[in-house]
Amino acid sequence: MSSVRWERTPELSDPVMVAAFGGWNDAADAASDAVAWLGRCFGASTFAELDPEGFYDFQAARPQVMLRHGVMKGLTWPTTSFAAATAEASGRDLVLVTGPEPNMAWKDFCDTILDVASQVGASMLVTLGALLAEAPHTRPVRITGVASEPGLAARVHLHPSHYEGPTGVTGVLHHRATEADLVAASLWAPVPHYVAAPPNPRCTLALLEAFGAATDLPLDTENLHEEAEGWQRRVEVAAGSDADIENYVRNLEATYDAEDDRGPIESGALDSEGDLPSGDALAAEFQKYLRGEHD
Repeated sequence: MSSVRWERTPELSDPVMVAAFGGWNDAADAASDAVAWLGRCFGASTFAELDPEGFYDFQAARPQVMLRHGVMKGLTWPTTSFAAATAEASGRDLVLVTGPEPNMAWKDFCDTILDVASQVGASMLVTLGALLAEAPHTRPVRITGVASEPGLAARVHLHPSHYEGPTGVTGVLHHRATEADLVAASLWAPVPHYVAAPPNPRCTLALLEAFGAATDLPLDTENLHEEAEGWQRRVEVAAGSDADIENYVRNLEATYDAEDDRGPIESGALDSEGDLPSGDALAAEFQKYLRGEHD
C-alpha cells in the first residue's frame, strides 16, 4: 500500500468498486465516460491516488503542464485515482477507479487496487471496457463479458464472449479479483469501428444500464438517453448521405443479426463485402463527414 497516497479513509456502506482505464480498454472513451457519469451523478470525491512511479512510462503517458502568461502554474502526472460516493437509493456506496492504463507492473498495479478495495470494505468489483468492433450503429448495443457468479451474469443478461487473445489491464484486474474470491463482473460494449471518435453516449448508456443491473443500483439516465438519441440521429444522417457507407452498414447488420448470442464481432472480414471500400477507408470518410469536412 506504500504506492497509494491517501487523503482520507472514507466510511462506506457495503461499497461496490467500479473501474475503467483509458486507452486500449476504452474505445470512444465509452467506459471512462460511464465512470465519470457515475461520479457526477452521485457527487464522488477523491480520497486516494496511486503514485505513478513504477506503473507508467512517462514517455508514453506524459505529464501535463499548465501555463499562464508564460509562467508554469502546475504539473499533472498520469495516475489512477479513487473516489467515493454515496448511493442512498441502493443502500450501498461506490468506489470509482479511473486513470490511464498503466505501462508496467500490471500484477502489482492490480493487487494494489484490490488492496484499496479491501481497505474500504468493497465486496464487489465491476470493470467496464469498450472495444472497436464490426458492430452496426443501427442495432442495440450488445454487452458482453464475464462474471464470477452465474446469477450475476444472468441478472445483467450478458452475452458470453468467446474471445481469446490479447487483453488489457481490465482483463488482468478481473482475473486477479476472481483469484482473490471477490465477486466480480467485467462488462464490455462494442463500439462501431467506423464511428470511433469519442464520445459514444449509446455505448456509455449501455454500460451504465448493465452496471445498474449488476449492482441493483437505480440510475436516472434520462439525460444520457437524450444524448444517445441525438448521437444516433447525427450518425444516421451521415450514413444516409453516402451509398458506400449505407451498403457497408447493411452488411454489418446481416452479420450482426446472424450472431447467435456469441457477443459482438471482434475481428474478421465480412463475407459479402464485394467491391465495397475497406472499413478503414469508410471510417476515415465517416469521421470527416461528422466533423463537417465532407464536400
